[in-house]
Amino acid sequence: MSNQLPSYTSGISEKPLIGMTIGDKFDEIANRYPDNDALVVRHQGIRWSYRELQQKVDEAARAFLAIGVERGDRVGIWAPNCAQWTVTQFATAKIGAILVNINPAYRLHELEYALNQSEARFIVTADSFKSSQYTEMLFELAPELKASAEGQLKSMKLPHLNGVINLADEKHAGMWRWADFIALADQIGADELADLQATLQFDDPINIQYTSGTTGFPKGATLSHHNILNNGFFVAESMKFTDQDRLVIPVPLYHCFGMVMGNLGCVTHGATMIYPDEGFEPKSVLDAVAEERATAVYGVPTMFIAELDHPDFAGYDLSSLRTGIMAGSICPAEVMKAVNGKMHMEEVQIAYGMTETSPVSTQTAADDPFDKRVSTVGRTQPHLETKIVDPANGRILPRGEIGELCTRGYSVMLKYWNNEQATREAIDAAGWMHTGDLATMDEQGYIQIVGRIKDMVIRGGENVYPKEIEEFLYSHPSISDVQVTGVPDKKYGEELIAWVKLAPGAEAVTDDDLRAFCKGKITHFKIPRYFKFVDEFPMTVTGKIQKFKMREISIEELGLDDI
Repeated sequence: MSNQLPSYTSGISEKPLIGMTIGDKFDEIANRYPDNDALVVRHQGIRWSYRELQQKVDEAARAFLAIGVERGDRVGIWAPNCAQWTVTQFATAKIGAILVNINPAYRLHELEYALNQSEARFIVTADSFKSSQYTEMLFELAPELKASAEGQLKSMKLPHLNGVINLADEKHAGMWRWADFIALADQIGADELADLQATLQFDDPINIQYTSGTTGFPKGATLSHHNILNNGFFVAESMKFTDQDRLVIPVPLYHCFGMVMGNLGCVTHGATMIYPDEGFEPKSVLDAVAEERATAVYGVPTMFIAELDHPDFAGYDLSSLRTGIMAGSICPAEVMKAVNGKMHMEEVQIAYGMTETSPVSTQTAADDPFDKRVSTVGRTQPHLETKIVDPANGRILPRGEIGELCTRGYSVMLKYWNNEQATREAIDAAGWMHTGDLATMDEQGYIQIVGRIKDMVIRGGENVYPKEIEEFLYSHPSISDVQVTGVPDKKYGEELIAWVKLAPGAEAVTDDDLRAFCKGKITHFKIPRYFKFVDEFPMTVTGKIQKFKMREISIEELGLDDI
């Protein structure tokens, strides 16, 4: 190794890290660019300047204080992309409450877990989204709401939850309507909010995001002001953002891609956040880019493909576009060419990271050669370090060798919420976050992701952990054992197959029975596409299940060799 370059790099920058809280930075920008468009929410008909957004955020912050939210309290948010999501994000940051992001696709089992594990005291919820009836689900988990006064909930299944703020126009029993909640702001003076904001520290936790665990239940990555404010800033710096940029954000706000790279990337530069719709619709994105004269757009590769494939694509004027980010999975060369050419995004960048690192650790640059933009995830972000180590012994490997990617710096989460053991397993004594991803680093420091240490499946840009699905399917009375793995799929990259072993003498079940069992209880993208009923699994001599063998057999039997 002595004569070979080690797989280690650190990102340098002339710009220092921001040593402020999110609330203070937000106020600084709002005061500097009061008349700039801050937030455009097309499906709600909302267009707010930074001055107006600041007014809405301060009002919501005072309302949260009025209902008794204290510094360090957890406030859940369970809604698709909307203006109230963003107002809640900045309002909770201003009072030092910890925002708990709840995936809009979550069902009962997952919602109950997230609220109880985070010990959330309040939740801001949409009424419904797509096939999810949020209000009905909350009534099912906490029937006590129907007879309780707003903010006075005493629930058996959700013992920590005191109150629900519902974004619906109509009033629901036991819940505040958003407008009625906001009206409570009058009880709290502006000086009271300012005094509290001044006591907050930038290392305080401000956000919990659940990431699917390889060992069953999701873990709550706990992020600070410092983590996400700086990550949003440096992601947008890489794209050369100014107060004149206008970013279309079709990716979900509950995820770092939306709320950090999107919202905080814009807010740290006085740029404009544009939400085309409550969920991803290719037409809404194209309409938003053309009509808002956007300079940038975000997405995972499947989103860009859907936009390029839209039947009316040629009719849109996208000439205002300059940059954006593709993340979530490797971008195929043909897609990159089309995005560069047909969408005018010559400076589009690839970003890589994980929720636990706020999220971005590496990013390509605007002027990186084409081959680096389609085959790598770029180089180490400013103020961060990357190394690639031998997973067996933790030693740094020479450049070009495959090992586990580790990252260190301001972006590494504080901890997994209420889970010391998982935190210790993820972050070592020297402060390195072990990503679980296998990667290589070339002579110039470009990083290529080549696989995953644990058999994670990426379906349409969503990380799916087989263990979580297995644990859920185990609860079916007819199943004695189940193993889930990924198989290739043309549309989503990967799909799930569950190998099911029925209990002796159990009632026979079909694929459709198992799908029906999953429906409404786990998120739609976690429901296996294929089921295979078996008497045994491929095993090693020592009794370990060989998932790669399961995958090989499944690919052959399903005729997926050509994908």
